[in-house]
Formats: sequence, C-alpha cells, structure tokens
Amino acid sequence: MFEFYVRHEWWFAAVQLALAMLGMGATLNVADFVGVFRRPRAFVTGALVQIIGTPLLALALNAALGLPPGIAFGLLLVSAMPGGAMSNVATYFAKGSVALSIALTAVITLACIATTPLVLRLLAGDVLRADFVMPVGAIAIDIAVCLLVPLLLGMAIGTLLGSTARRGAMARWCIRLSLTVVLCIAIGSAGAGRLQVGAESQMPLVAIALLAVLCQVAGTAPGLLLGLPRAELAAIAIENSIRNTNLALLLKASLFPVTPGVADPLADGVLFAALLYAGLSGPLSIPLILGHRWLARGEPVGE
Repeated sequence: MFEFYVRHEWWFAAVQLALAMLGMGATLNVADFVGVFRRPRAFVTGALVQIIGTPLLALALNAALGLPPGIAFGLLLVSAMPGGAMSNVATYFAKGSVALSIALTAVITLACIATTPLVLRLLAGDVLRADFVMPVGAIAIDIAVCLLVPLLLGMAIGTLLGSTARRGAMARWCIRLSLTVVLCIAIGSAGAGRLQVGAESQMPLVAIALLAVLCQVAGTAPGLLLGLPRAELAAIAIENSIRNTNLALLLKASLFPVTPGVADPLADGVLFAALLYAGLSGPLSIPLILGHRWLARGEPVGE
C-alpha cells in the first residue's frame, strides 16, 4: 500500500490541492481578487516577506546554530519556496483573506522560477550546481492544472449555486475531502519511512521548528506595523509559514540525484530538512489559526 503512495505521490498532492481550490473557489468571486490588487499593500508586504525576509531568517539561523551543511542548505531551500497549497486551506480555517492567500500562492510560485535560483546562488552558491535550472514546465503545470483551473471551476459553480448557504456547503464538503487526502498523504509518507527523525541530532530539529515559528512572526510583524486588517495578517503569516515543500523535494531530486548504494550525507540532510519542515509547519500553525478564528468572532459580519 505504501509503495502505491510513493509511486503516485504527485497525484495525491494534485487531488488534494484541486479539491481545496474547487471548494474555496465556490466562496470567491472576481471582485475578491480585484480588491487584492486594487489595494496592493498587503500583497506587496506578503511577497517581500516571502522572497527576501524568510531566506535571510534561514541564513541567520544557519549562522547562529552552526548547522551541518545538508540541514543548512535544506533550510535555505525551503525558505526560497513559495507558499504551499495547504496555506490556502489553513487561511480559510483561520478566517483570513483567502483571495490574498491564493493570489500570493499563484504569483510567488510563478516568480520563484527566477527568485529561487537567485536566492540560492546568493546565499548558498558554494553548494548549488552550476547547471541548476528551475523545472519551469512542471511548475506551470502545477499552477494551471492543480490551482487555477479548479479555482475558476469552483467560482463558476458557486455563481450557478447562487445562495451563500449553497456555496458554503459546497466549500465545506470539498475542504473535508481535501483534508481526507491530506490524512492519506501523512499516513503514506510515514508508512513509507521517508522521515527517520532518530537519524538526526536535536539541534537540526530545533532549527527547523524555529524556522517555522519565525516565519509566522516575520509574516505578522510587518503587517502589524502597517496596520493591515486581521484577515490579511492571517493570510500573510500562514502563507509565509506553510511552504511548498513538494517543490523543494522536486528541486532536491534535481540538485542531488540519488545514486544507489552511494551514501550522500549532504543530500540526506537536505531531504531531512524539507520533509521535517513539511511535517512541522502545519501543526505549528494551529495556534495561529485558532487565534485568528477567535479574533474573527469579534469582527462585524462581512469584514
């Protein structure tokens, strides 16, 4: 069963994201996205935090903690990733600005074709292969097939359903199905033995967890200083914390291809960092999500 998951891992991730986008699309309309770009302060803040702020955080952690090369590069690789699919779902549960979250996911994922190689060359050029290129085709397919098409389809179905109650019911069922697939992914990853926590010392574990928490802080602090609304603060903080580790794993495979029977501590460290960040960033975001849900109870309806 676990071998089946490993062989079809991309499809599990694709179905999970498509279901989430389909459901959230039912609750959104074009005006929601127009509003994001008509008042771009929150979008620009979120983009700058992701592209510049978080890689600098990872660099500072590496310098302060003296991490092994594989873990250090793994943290930089994760920090150079755009927000992941689950950030949109988490923002929905946090009663944040879902339109802002989706806009950041889509635009920063496209931008990472240029920004990720630049960040890695500037901050970890001694490790990066000279012939490294981003998998542009795979990224474009992920965005189109898994994000944009289901989102637009959900928006169209939501328009046909009409009433807010019907749109909300569709969103809830799609999100529930999406979370069911997430559970399958968690079970499949654990059962396939892809993450051997006992193989590493405590310091890398602390560093990876610390990066996830600091990403939340870095995503919240600038917005607070700018006086952004709570819903936008939630979207930026969650988007900055829950990263696209699937893309990080894809790049790890490109940068450090596995040679059967040959040990590669650097590649193993990068894999460990990416997988553990994926496993920790979601649970560590739960207090943030619950906090925003609690704060949202005091807001006027429709704010």
